[in-house]
Amino acid sequence: MKKLILTIGCGLMLAISMLAQTTPAPPQMTLKVGDIAPDFTLTDTAGKKVTLSEFRGKNNVVLAFFVLAFTGG
Repeated sequence: MKKLILTIGCGLMLAISMLAQTTPAPPQMTLKVGDIAPDFTLTDTAGKKVTLSEFRGKNNVVLAFFVLAFTGG
């Protein structure tokens, strides 16, 4: 009986400690239509790093996200 109470107590303490952890909120970014997009770098399908600023004033940029594409899963 003591083992059961100890196990339940440890489980409750673990659950409470997990609930008490907080993750910091990401910075709030508000963009409006017509605003310049912030610069960022992503990896293309060939593994090459591509930065948005490389295209500024040269080409239009379209971002397309395909869920689980190219993941092998």
